[in-house]
Amino acid sequence: MPANLPPQYFEAEKTYRSAKNPMEKIAALEEMLAIMPKHKGTDHLRAELRGRIAKLNQVLEKKSATQRASMVIEKEGAAQVVVIGLPNAGKSQIVSSITNASPSIAEYPFTTGSATPGMMEFENIQIQLIDTPPLVAQSIEWWLPPILRRADALLIVVDLSDAPISQAEAIITQLENMRVQLGEKKALIIGNKIDLENTSDNYLVLKNKYKEQLSVVAISAKEGIGLEELKHEIYQVVGIIRVYTKTPGQKPGFSDPIILEKGSRLEDAAASVHKDFGAKLKYARLWGSGKHDGIMAKRDHILQDGDVIELHL
Repeated sequence: MPANLPPQYFEAEKTYRSAKNPMEKIAALEEMLAIMPKHKGTDHLRAELRGRIAKLNQVLEKKSATQRASMVIEKEGAAQVVVIGLPNAGKSQIVSSITNASPSIAEYPFTTGSATPGMMEFENIQIQLIDTPPLVAQSIEWWLPPILRRADALLIVVDLSDAPISQAEAIITQLENMRVQLGEKKALIIGNKIDLENTSDNYLVLKNKYKEQLSVVAISAKEGIGLEELKHEIYQVVGIIRVYTKTPGQKPGFSDPIILEKGSRLEDAAASVHKDFGAKLKYARLWGSGKHDGIMAKRDHILQDGDVIELHL
């Protein structure tokens, strides 16, 4: 079976070959593992990469837990979203306000020195947010670009009181330098500090500048303004839907949805329930996006957020 590796894998492989030290090499190898499709055709390559990582770990001196943890943050919840911005834009306060994380918060720049994950509750799911150090060229850690490339989406935080368009342009330029293209990577711009004077006009200018490319939302993390709208926008930008299952004669359970990408089909939902269900699925009854509740749906039916399916094998 062919490996069918995506272009992002070969980009990570280039990073591995140009890495200057064992820790950078490990980060690139772990990114390759994260990108690689999981099937029989990649089993041998997967084992080979893990062997390289094991050998590199043997030559490294003992590192602190925080150093090692910063290299790879395993995805938890329905999606992984990385929060980025220039110094003092309010990234950490945003993460602290809408997740269970406790990043360092202060009124001076460069407070955040490592990647800090936290879980954001949105209705009946959780989305992982990762706070990161300020995105300044001369101080970017070697492990940050792989984290950005692996994320499902980025939150670009700008300070509405201080030339927000210039901040956004600087961040986008820095992302391009790290081989992170916003045309390929989902992103949301957050204009923070809307509670300060003369920021409303700046927000409108910012929104008009990027409205054709990205969604822009205004908040104040400090004052708690717009945080519920922000959660909804984060859910929208990651591009997922929630689908629920039920057994015949029973009510559906709405506490543990199946998480799928937008545009997923009924057969994708069946396969996510069990790997064999996708092949064995005959039909399903559908509540939600069908013309009528309980209508029979075919394998290629495009599912919508909130659909309930009853699988028949």
